[in-house]
Amino acid sequence: MLRSLYSGVSGMRGFQTKLDVIGNNIANVNTVGFKGGRVMFKDILSQTVAGVTPSIDGTKGGVNAKQIGLGVSVSAIDTIHTPGSAMTTNVPTDLRIDGDGFFLVSPTPGTGEPFLTRAGNFSFDANNQLVTSDGLYVLSQDNAIIDLDNIGNVTAYSISNAGEIITVDDVGNTTNSGVFIGIGKVANPSGLEKVGGNLYRQTPNSNDAGAPVSGEIRFANDPAAGTGAIVAGQLEMSNVDLTAEFTEMIIAQRAFQANSRIITTSDQILQEVVNLKQ
Repeated sequence: MLRSLYSGVSGMRGFQTKLDVIGNNIANVNTVGFKGGRVMFKDILSQTVAGVTPSIDGTKGGVNAKQIGLGVSVSAIDTIHTPGSAMTTNVPTDLRIDGDGFFLVSPTPGTGEPFLTRAGNFSFDANNQLVTSDGLYVLSQDNAIIDLDNIGNVTAYSISNAGEIITVDDVGNTTNSGVFIGIGKVANPSGLEKVGGNLYRQTPNSNDAGAPVSGEIRFANDPAAGTGAIVAGQLEMSNVDLTAEFTEMIIAQRAFQANSRIITTSDQILQEVVNLKQ
């Protein structure tokens, strides 16, 4: 009887975690570059009541083991790195990666590992340096700050599919600056750690032997690397599908209720056992 109680408790805990993840997905449905999560379950070690009885040739067949499951636990909370839909803004510093790469940003370029992000809502600050909405510097292919003042007398600019900044000077000459927006690529995006602010941090499970992503900065629009092209004037929206999330929420809610009913039923049977004394 106690086994069913603890199985029900484990089920309620698991589906509470699932509801927490679903709630976070729905809350971030309009977050730029957000990647939704999902919860995967696994059964807990089963209690063996009777072991396997092997067959005896010509006299008796084999008998399978008798096992009682002890509940469920969370096996993984995955981050799903499928692309989100594109939102056209026509802002030249709004960038979207049409591929598997990440933008590299850092509060202190050249020191430590940069953060990775898919949120491309950038802007140039008062010092003509490309920054995120939180003031982090967007890094170039040289792991350096992107500064228009270092490029020359820039009166206008655009960003190509390869991430290169194309400038126009005061006399109308168009120049390829040679400054590219750096793109990071990791072997296992699901191994990245979320640190808030649409940022990811490198972990030993995201790249081969924890190789620093700053040493592997690539150019955009590289078919061999699979980094994808940079599309200026667009943002990548959240990849959360509200229809799927609400469906999963209904399933999780009903499963939570079913597990709570297991506990209630087990309690009623225990009460009947106690009443046998009366």
